[in-house]
Amino acid sequence: MEITVIGTESLGVRGLSCMVRAGDRQILIDPGVALGYLRHGHMPHPCQVAVGAVVRERIITAVSEATDIVFSHYHGDHVPLADANPYQLSLSRIPALHHTRLWCRGSDYLSFKSLRRREAIGNHLARTLPEAEGTTDGLLTFSTPVPHGSPRSHLGRVMMTCIKDENQTFVHASDIQMLNREAVAIIREWEPDMVLASGPPLYLLRLTEKERTEAWTNALSVAECCGTLILDHHVLRSHTGCRWAEKLSEEAGGNVVSAARFMEREPLLLEARREELYREYPVPEGWHEAYARGEVGVEGFMDFVRMVS
Repeated sequence: MEITVIGTESLGVRGLSCMVRAGDRQILIDPGVALGYLRHGHMPHPCQVAVGAVVRERIITAVSEATDIVFSHYHGDHVPLADANPYQLSLSRIPALHHTRLWCRGSDYLSFKSLRRREAIGNHLARTLPEAEGTTDGLLTFSTPVPHGSPRSHLGRVMMTCIKDENQTFVHASDIQMLNREAVAIIREWEPDMVLASGPPLYLLRLTEKERTEAWTNALSVAECCGTLILDHHVLRSHTGCRWAEKLSEEAGGNVVSAARFMEREPLLLEARREELYREYPVPEGWHEAYARGEVGVEGFMDFVRMVS
């Protein structure tokens, strides 16, 4: 089994996309990408936009190579969108996929917006999207829907993916954020060798102390049951989250890593560094509007692209 993480926070973007090569199948999970549209009063810095453009093209290439594509849920950093903003992946860039197997989060527990996005993907592909939760197909197994973060969250539910070949078991736990025991129990039952999951969004003030403690306990439980826990996404959007993940790895014995470290790269924590980027690399007035119109590119802000190349 070969696992390639394509885009997530330690690789400079928002998302949790990866390609898993197992047997004769190439399984692409969550082919979406985004940048926080407004953070600390700033639009995405052009350095972020440059890295996002590189990751977007890599996802498009992965789509063309995939035998299977999994949509764990329908948030804009996990799926291509009909109404994508300039920093997301547009459905118009996705081909017909007539011969690609699709494994999709169903319509239960979906918000109106997510349901519309699911319908838009099906309409674009001219296919009825399957409801994959709770099903198995050869080396693929999908969980029943589990909470997107805390069970009290208004963000709905996500579908986790387990891929098992003769040598290894890999779990893509999507946006569980380590905030609910239900998802952790399923992961432990799968007895994975490796898990890729979102950590808690510690930058959000609404996250209670009880939830922060729960996330720590759950993350340690997952680290205990697998060889490697790749913990990324929400937790690495802030310097506080980065320190939390480092302490967690120390407590777990060193088997908790970011996606960048797993891919043997230096972490590129651009979401956490947005304010610093604006201080270090001034942005011309009106740049974002001009970029959205296609009048300017990112040529002058390519410093970070080589770090993901």
